[in-house]
Amino acid sequence: MSIVNAREILMDATRKQYAVGAFNITNIIQLEAVVEAHVEAKAPLIIQTSVSPAKFLGQDVIVAVYREIAGRSDIPICLHLDHCTDVDFCKSCADAGWTNIMIDASKLPFDENVRQTRMIVDYSHSVGDITVEGELGTVSGVEDQVKVVEDESQLCNPDQVLRFVEESGVDLLAPAIGTAHGVYKTKNPKVDFERLGQISRLLNGDKIRTPLVIHGGTGLPADYVTRLIAEGGSKFNVSTELKRTWIDAVYEYISANREEYDPGKLDKHAKNAIKAKVTEWIGMLGSAGKA
Repeated sequence: MSIVNAREILMDATRKQYAVGAFNITNIIQLEAVVEAHVEAKAPLIIQTSVSPAKFLGQDVIVAVYREIAGRSDIPICLHLDHCTDVDFCKSCADAGWTNIMIDASKLPFDENVRQTRMIVDYSHSVGDITVEGELGTVSGVEDQVKVVEDESQLCNPDQVLRFVEESGVDLLAPAIGTAHGVYKTKNPKVDFERLGQISRLLNGDKIRTPLVIHGGTGLPADYVTRLIAEGGSKFNVSTELKRTWIDAVYEYISANREEYDPGKLDKHAKNAIKAKVTEWIGMLGSAGKA
C-alpha cells in the first residue's frame, strides 16, 4: 500500500478530479517534512528528486530513506525521478528502486522523443512495478540540468498526443501548456487551459488512460490551480517553492539566533516551514483525505 508507482495514485485523482502534489526534495529534512504533512492530511504523495540531488545524496541513500519512511506510513507514496535526459541514469534509478521515472526527451525531434521514451517504458516495466512519465512540447524555465528559454518553448501539439502515448507506451504525460519552471515573472502567467482540456478529452474523455502532469507549480495562483485540475491535471510538480521556503527559513532562524549553535533547532524550524507550505498545497490540490 505505502510504496506505489505514480499511475496507481493518479488514476483515482484523474477520475475524481483532484490532484496529487509531487514535491522535489533536496535533502532528508525536506523529505521528512513533505511526508509528515501528507500523513497528517491523509493525502497520497509523490516524492520527486531531480538528477543532481539524486547523484549528490546517492541513489542507495535516497531509496533506503524512502523505503523506511514510506514503509511505516499509512498513505501511498511514490518516488519519482524528475526531468532526466540521460537514458542510462533513468535505467539505474529504476534498478535502484524509484517507482516512477521521467525521461525528458522533449527537446528532441518527435520520433526520437518517442524512441527514447519507449526505451525507458520497456525497461522500467521489465524491472518491476515502475511507471514512466514523458513530456511533449517543452516547458520553459530551469529545472536542475534542464534549461529552456522562453522563446525556445513549444507548446504541446494536441494532434500528436494520441500517437505519442500509443507509440511510446508512456504511463503519464506532461504536456507543455505554458507553465514554467522557476518563479513566474508576472502575477498572471499565460497558461493555455483550453489546450490542456483538449488533450484531456482526447486521452481520458471516454475512459481514463493517461494521467496528465502539470510542471511549474511554484507561483501559480490558486484559481489557476483549480482550473488546471478541472481541465484534467492530476499531478502538480512543486520544486522552486520548497527550495525558497527551506533557504528562507534557515536564513530567518540563523538571523534571529546568531549566537546559537544547535543544528537540531535549526532543522526543526526549517522542517516546520516546509510542512506549512506543503499543507497549503494539499489544500489547493484537494488531496486531503484521499489516501
